[in-house]
Amino acid sequence: MGMLKIGYVRLRDATAHEDTAVLKAAGCQVVRAEEPHSGGHTLSSILNFIGAGDQLVVTRLDRLALTGRGLLDALERLEARGASLCVLEPELSSQGATGRTLRAVLEAVADLEPAGHRRRRPAAAAHEIFALQRAGVGPVEIARRLGVSRMTVWRKLKAVEAAGVSA
Repeated sequence: MGMLKIGYVRLRDATAHEDTAVLKAAGCQVVRAEEPHSGGHTLSSILNFIGAGDQLVVTRLDRLALTGRGLLDALERLEARGASLCVLEPELSSQGATGRTLRAVLEAVADLEPAGHRRRRPAAAAHEIFALQRAGVGPVEIARRLGVSRMTVWRKLKAVEAAGVSA
């Protein structure tokens, strides 16, 4: 079985339905749409289950996340699962030299965002912490990247360990 191309659309304006057609035309076998006010559950589900070698495709970066931090988190979760990101407009990929440049730009943008921006969502979701841990990122760096305290990271890691759940 070859690489699966999964399209993702954030339904928030009139162009969202056009995006669905563009993603199908770009070869996406599956296109998932995020309803407004759904809290990002569709994207989170894709990032939790996308397979190694698969590709998440969006028409534009702002269709994936609304902040640099959100984009960087999504990219890190994809990488942790062995998947890649493809942006159609402008043409970008998380693979190769372009991928390194994309990551550097997203890190710079995320660092420029006010700290309050990072705290808008409640504490980091456990799946984000585990994805970063599986990718070899240490607890102190996980806390920095997700904008949470080190104690939050340690508590979530410990709670799962105590429950005997394999992340």
